[in-house]
Amino acid sequence: MSEQEVVNKIRELRDAFGSFMTGVTVVTTCKEDGTPLGFTANSFASVSLDPALLLVSIAKTSSNYNNFAKATHFAINILAEEQKDISNIFARPSDDRFANLAWTKSLIHNPLIDDVSAWFDCTTYQVVDAGDHAILIGKVENFASAGFAGLGYYRGGYFTPAKLSAEVITGPKVVISAIIGHENKILLVKTDAQKWTIPHVVVGKEGADQALETIFEHYQSDASASFIYSVYENVETQQQYISFLCNTPVDEARNGTFVDLEQLEQYEFVDSALESMLLRYRKENQLKTYGVYYGNQESGTVRQIVKEGV
Repeated sequence: MSEQEVVNKIRELRDAFGSFMTGVTVVTTCKEDGTPLGFTANSFASVSLDPALLLVSIAKTSSNYNNFAKATHFAINILAEEQKDISNIFARPSDDRFANLAWTKSLIHNPLIDDVSAWFDCTTYQVVDAGDHAILIGKVENFASAGFAGLGYYRGGYFTPAKLSAEVITGPKVVISAIIGHENKILLVKTDAQKWTIPHVVVGKEGADQALETIFEHYQSDASASFIYSVYENVETQQQYISFLCNTPVDEARNGTFVDLEQLEQYEFVDSALESMLLRYRKENQLKTYGVYYGNQESGTVRQIVKEGV
């Protein structure tokens, strides 16, 4: 095989690897003198829950390689959908990538970037030689999740899963609703008829993306959408109902009330379809396994899409 053929094969392999959709992270650490370092990576994965381990790989040709291969600690910052610029900063050469960045230093001296979807503060558990890369395995000492939708990466470009799913929906007969959760609580709204529902709005010409923004602005500005949770049609009213699973880092709302999921039976909901969906959400939230419902207001199917920790 000629040298050019080898180069072409490597390029084809890179493209094949790129067909796997991933999230985008920034891996950070500090030198002994306190200088912060970081690089963009999508080669992140969970390894073990007990002990809590994760991994990320770094190229041996990287200017950061020696520092991270010898570091006793590092952090994984999972970028949110709005943080493409941060990804670009850490993916390109720069004298000071942290110059205009909002961040804080963790207890074990790792830079934690503000407003990320989640972060993991790690001590180095093992460094494994792996061809032209090294695999950094970290032991999670602390972590936090803000619930923001994460930034995606696919075939060499960014994508925003929550926004993309919202932008394809439009029409006057579509009602968008948001299941806004915080830990074991959910945001409910009381109607004039003294029954309970979740934040919702009829989709206008602007589409579902703007409809979701309207909901967040009115009820919980810190909320963000993760994925579509339920799609069903009311055959009697000919309206389509699409519910997004959303998260928020706080349990305070501009309007509505956060209630404990264990107390749902104490509330009278506007209809049985909504009650059934929220009871399903309570069960799935406990199991950390989620699915999408397709059907009508009476019957349908649930397709599993997320199982955390796998």
